[in-house]
Amino acid sequence: MAGGFGTRLRPLSCTRPKLLFPIANKPLLDLTLERLAANGIDEAVLAVNFMAEALEKHCGNTRHGIRLHYSRDMPLTSKTARSSQGALGTGGPVKQAQKLLGDKEPFLVLNGDILTDADYSRIVQDHEENNGIATIALHRVEDPSRYGVVEMTEKKHIIRFTEKPSKEATSKLVNAGVYVFEPDIFNYIPMGKRCSLEKEVFPKIAEGRKLFGHEIKGLWIDVGKPADYIRANQLWLKARIDIDSVSRPQKARVGKQSKIKEAVALGDGVSVDEKSTIGPNVSLGKNTSIGKGVSIKDSIILPYTLISHNTTVEGAMIGESVTVGRNVKIGKGCLIGDSAIIKDGVKLARNVKVCPFKEVSEDILKPRSVM
Repeated sequence: MAGGFGTRLRPLSCTRPKLLFPIANKPLLDLTLERLAANGIDEAVLAVNFMAEALEKHCGNTRHGIRLHYSRDMPLTSKTARSSQGALGTGGPVKQAQKLLGDKEPFLVLNGDILTDADYSRIVQDHEENNGIATIALHRVEDPSRYGVVEMTEKKHIIRFTEKPSKEATSKLVNAGVYVFEPDIFNYIPMGKRCSLEKEVFPKIAEGRKLFGHEIKGLWIDVGKPADYIRANQLWLKARIDIDSVSRPQKARVGKQSKIKEAVALGDGVSVDEKSTIGPNVSLGKNTSIGKGVSIKDSIILPYTLISHNTTVEGAMIGESVTVGRNVKIGKGCLIGDSAIIKDGVKLARNVKVCPFKEVSEDILKPRSVM
């Protein structure tokens, strides 16, 4: 499911699809495909919509040993443009891809904006043993109000599915955005119409006791919101990166008296000047240039960006080819679009958003968007 608009990640998603956002300098889509390949998957369909051409250009016909096909959502209209799932919702793209998926074998469906180290082969195996129509991967969270909450019996039957409950949730098991479907699922989804798996399809299958759950543990996070995306980068850095091998890669330069705190990912061609502190939990994209006395933590900096002397960045996301001047302070939750310019001495408070190619020359001390 690769058609989301990434509206909550704007302005960075104005210039790239959400699935090409980097986690530890590697696109989220690549991490997903690598995980699928490791679980024996050799063919996949990308249900695309927003910036489909960018995804096709990035992936081509084969990626990480997986043969790829593309299924396009319906064209956007003024009404459907508001939806993060496009014209067909969450269920319509599955029906749209029916000819590519076939009617002989079960298949996996993944929400593209999920970062997980789930064992997909175990989920498929469990599904086959249950003899159901659909199996939903479930994850236990502290705050289930943002997700689809599931009630499940000891025999793994899902008896109730509540999407984003407004009242106190009866369960902390939530829909993890990973499904296994039998071809019978197509009978529940109309062709060419908007359809919600969560609200229209799953409740019907649950009524027939053909909807099952499979709890997954370990790393799982929805990267749809800026804070969650930064958190996903932190978790992946800590869980997956050998600090010694990435702190000072051969193609990166780190100046004297600079500190690289774990966990940090430095791309090729990164340059860090003297007396700077990078980390913890920072990704610097390739060919980024960091000046003297700079402090960056809990942040993601995309390629070709320049951050000048004595600047502080904390808990922010800075796009590609951005120029940040000297003595700048960028606060938590700030999103700086591609090719923006932040002039010397500027202070950006929490949750300031700067659109691509915009120039900021004055302090912004309250959350707002610079358009």
